[in-house]
Amino acid sequence: MTPNAIDWKRFEISGRRAVSLKAYPTCISDVYASNKDYEMKLEDAREELGRMQDVLYAHDRYAVLILFQAMDTAGKDGAIKHVMSGVNPQGCQVFSFRRPSEEELDHDFLWRTTRCLPERGRIGIFNRSYYEEVIVTRVHPEILERQKIPAEVLHHPDRLWKARYQDIVDFERYLGRNGTRIVKFFIHISKEEQRQRLLERIEKRNKNWKFSPADVEERRHWARYMEAYEQCLKHTSTDYAPWYVIPGDDKKNARLIISHILVERMKRLKMRYPEVTEQQEKILEQMRQALEAEERDEKRRSR
Repeated sequence: MTPNAIDWKRFEISGRRAVSLKAYPTCISDVYASNKDYEMKLEDAREELGRMQDVLYAHDRYAVLILFQAMDTAGKDGAIKHVMSGVNPQGCQVFSFRRPSEEELDHDFLWRTTRCLPERGRIGIFNRSYYEEVIVTRVHPEILERQKIPAEVLHHPDRLWKARYQDIVDFERYLGRNGTRIVKFFIHISKEEQRQRLLERIEKRNKNWKFSPADVEERRHWARYMEAYEQCLKHTSTDYAPWYVIPGDDKKNARLIISHILVERMKRLKMRYPEVTEQQEKILEQMRQALEAEERDEKRRSR
């Protein structure tokens, strides 16, 4: 079978517009011809990402923030593991955001993720993110009570969600102006595919540890989650920080698409290795001569 070329723009939501997830497939034709072809393509992408990360670090003007959002079992962890394994760990940080702590609840909803933003020259990965505050919290509005939000805000939920969307858009625009480029992935799986993956976690002993009864409980709210994601994608996809809806039923397809998008997005950065000044070239030449002299002296002493 001849694989389809990856038209990565088809997965992009740019600009604020109505979004129906029914229009975005959870499964597409393979973008790889065989398992060997998949491994080769993924390795090529990893090598390219590793090379560009090296330039990113040396250039020291940009940071890259990669966000993953999805329903449980969609493959966020696997995508991070397989796609980013070619990146130097010293230049990459991964953060997972689960249930907020009491300290985090005493701050605004962006506080806990803001502390983990990548420095210039580095790649930051958020496995879940501040978007949980307009997805999970929207499906379970009772969470807002624990966040100690002022009553005058809490009593107007429609205004609250619109305000949070706008806060996120403004925050991402601010990050962009300061050199942080954001790539946002929503890994889109079907409810049936999630059911099969949950069953696999129950049936395979080496995957039992991944299973949580809460994942089954949350399936009851599937329609509300899809609606929350649609509203989120509609209100927070912008030209400078668009969302990418990744078909997630085939994990290999998803990983190749994600890796391709990351390569293309990083290619947009105007990066280069720092240029060496005339004075630095003189110093380098002096150091080269000194090191070569060491070798000559060592040879004389060994005679």
